[in-house]
Amino acid sequence: MSKPPDEPSGGVRVLVVDDERAIRRFLQASLTTHSHTVFEATTGREALEAVVTHRPDIIILDLGLPDMEGVEVTRRLREWTQTPVIILSVRDHETDKIAALDAGADDYLTKPFSMGELLARLRVALRHVRPKEDAPVFTSGKLTVDLARRLVAVDKREIQLTPTEYDLLKVLVIHAGKVVTHTQITRQLWGPGSEDQSHLLRVNISNLRRKLEADPTRPTHIITEPGVGYRLRTDD
Repeated sequence: MSKPPDEPSGGVRVLVVDDERAIRRFLQASLTTHSHTVFEATTGREALEAVVTHRPDIIILDLGLPDMEGVEVTRRLREWTQTPVIILSVRDHETDKIAALDAGADDYLTKPFSMGELLARLRVALRHVRPKEDAPVFTSGKLTVDLARRLVAVDKREIQLTPTEYDLLKVLVIHAGKVVTHTQITRQLWGPGSEDQSHLLRVNISNLRRKLEADPTRPTHIITEPGVGYRLRTDD
């Protein structure tokens, strides 16, 4: 069986953290079928210990653990590791998603979920921790962003951006395929305590869409995740 693009031929080491035995068994069987090595943990404390012991390439984490919230596990992990974390939870409230992403999670998937979508999210998250070329160039459809030369083009036509517009696009490119929350973006652009710049963020997003999208009212590159943030679509 051929593997999806960007999936390592030897598989990856996945830590599954969930107190539901049925979920762990399902993920164990499904991920093993795709040549991944799976480790399990049922509590937040076990998860933190397993990361040290097994050195996983990626972590699939439930929010509602017996001893601590998944958000707290993520926050503690981010104190010393950048191993990608994908939240897998029945909670679909915007506040839960924002809290998890702001704590450092790379993605958020609600239960029930399809294995195909989870595998796609895994590939996107893993791509961000692999060594990149010295001069990375992002391409998606007709959009090209050359970070080394600070060049942006649509259909091979160079687009002029303001410094703020470029910095905003750069944040999205660096996290391409992942949801970036409003807070994460404003902090990157205007520093800590800039959460009240949400209106300015919307203005710059609108300006970017006007310059990059064929139809700014129906964007295909910069996607709004309602109440959470924005995501730059990839070709995957």
